[in-house]
Amino acid sequence: MIDMRVANSADYDRIDALDDSFTTDRIMHVTSGEAGFEIRSVAVQPPLRKEYPPTGEEGGGSGDPDAPHIVVAVTDDEIIGFVAVRYAAWNRRAQVEQITVAPGHRGKGLGSALMAQAEAYGRKCDARTLWLEVTNVNAPAVRAYRRMGFEVCGLDTSLYVGTPSEGEIALYMGKSLM
Repeated sequence: MIDMRVANSADYDRIDALDDSFTTDRIMHVTSGEAGFEIRSVAVQPPLRKEYPPTGEEGGGSGDPDAPHIVVAVTDDEIIGFVAVRYAAWNRRAQVEQITVAPGHRGKGLGSALMAQAEAYGRKCDARTLWLEVTNVNAPAVRAYRRMGFEVCGLDTSLYVGTPSEGEIALYMGKSLM
């Protein structure tokens, strides 16, 4: 049985220790043309493996009003996934800052269940949309987000300049909560 609950301070180190790496044999290739951008799935060989360093940035529920709302998925006292979402009142948008499912639990609906928690939080805050950013090389996540009802609503070709992800393109995806 998987329990969903709001994270507490005792969870933060376990959240940060979750493996959010992925391997993919496809990426979302972005090309620019006279009429705008085109995004299409293309095969890559050998498969691409992407690992992220721990951020140490979690902290929802810490009493900080600017801290994200974090929901963890727990089974047998093990955190197997989480979603961090933040609400911006000025444009009534909830932003998924991070969603991670432990590798052994992927492909079983846990990501969708966590995203449902983010949607519920957004609706509780009266958000009009739920929004996220994903790198174009994370085709598995893009496919999953599309299945969850998200659509690409923008991109940024310079977001990752000067970072370990330089050369990748940020895709912005949104979903109406109305």
